[in-house]
Amino acid sequence: MILAIPERMHAVLLTGHGGPNKLEYHTDVKVPRPAKGEVLVRVAAAAVNNTDINTRIGWYSKKVSSDTQAGSAGGFAEVDNEDASWSGVPLRFPLIQGADCCGYIVAVGEGVSPTRVGQRVLIRNMLRAPVDHQNYQCWTYGSDCNGSFAQYTVAPDADTWSVSSDWSDIELASIPCSYSTAELMMQRAGVNANDVVLITGASGGVGSAAVQLAKCRGARVIAITSNSKRSQILELGADDVIDRNDNLLERLEKNSVTVVIDLVGGTAWPPLLDVLKIGGRYATSGAIAGPLVELDLRTLYLKDLTFYGCTWQDDNVFQTLINYIETDRIRPLVSKHYSLSDIALAQEDFLSKKHVGKLVLVPPRETHHEDS
Repeated sequence: MILAIPERMHAVLLTGHGGPNKLEYHTDVKVPRPAKGEVLVRVAAAAVNNTDINTRIGWYSKKVSSDTQAGSAGGFAEVDNEDASWSGVPLRFPLIQGADCCGYIVAVGEGVSPTRVGQRVLIRNMLRAPVDHQNYQCWTYGSDCNGSFAQYTVAPDADTWSVSSDWSDIELASIPCSYSTAELMMQRAGVNANDVVLITGASGGVGSAAVQLAKCRGARVIAITSNSKRSQILELGADDVIDRNDNLLERLEKNSVTVVIDLVGGTAWPPLLDVLKIGGRYATSGAIAGPLVELDLRTLYLKDLTFYGCTWQDDNVFQTLINYIETDRIRPLVSKHYSLSDIALAQEDFLSKKHVGKLVLVPPRETHHEDS
């Protein structure tokens, strides 16, 4: 089923690994059409995530050992294009990035109920349908396939979730990537009301989501961020805030927390294991301060610690988020929104780390046929 859909749209094309100059705003990109089992979504809002920048600069390549900031201006000279993606499979350029999407279904492909047209939806960022819902396999929306930095996007019907909420499109768009990542970490680490949870990078999208989701479980939350963001993180529900420049072992006793939710990595990593109790759990899904850390294996095994690497998501992760939204158990903090054409500025602001929560891009509502 196809309604009156324009032939061309505005979109941001990533043309290769490198600096912001690799992001090209075009006004004549062909609007995709939904294939069998797919839906066509008019994008209402799309949030900015660290993975967008990491993908652009080639940070996922194992040849890169620096933090994200080091390559933000021009990428990394040492990138191996063969493994600079989530899956380790070379990216296909040009690519429309964007892991977060709130939008409206405007057409459906063969085998999809036409009653879906008009639904407001969120697209699951870890697509399960293309790999037949196999464990530890998924496609990454906006990386393994085109994403939401455009006026229109296609996605599998099974990965496109309708949502009933009075939230704005901008608020909903901030949910899929950050909150599903945080929820996955909560589930993997088994966070519960008996836990004391330490969260690094707590002012970012995933970190601020983790604060809320840990509090939903009744845990005590200690957040690490800058002092300038202390009040906002406390308002999100954190019980205490530690400045990221403080000596962690001077602020917390050894063996004093049960779970570490780590999004930062880098040189400040070793004390995270010192503050974990015997039998503690450590979960990570990011390393913005650097991917290489110094691990004393004696600490790992003598303290009976459990480590969780968190990427692949089972179906119940996104279902849980939809339930949280529709029952108002969480509420995202959106710092600012931008026009899609201002994506380079939005990423620059994202990298400055002066904000708390999410930055969101809004594509133009109408398509204008122009030369790009």
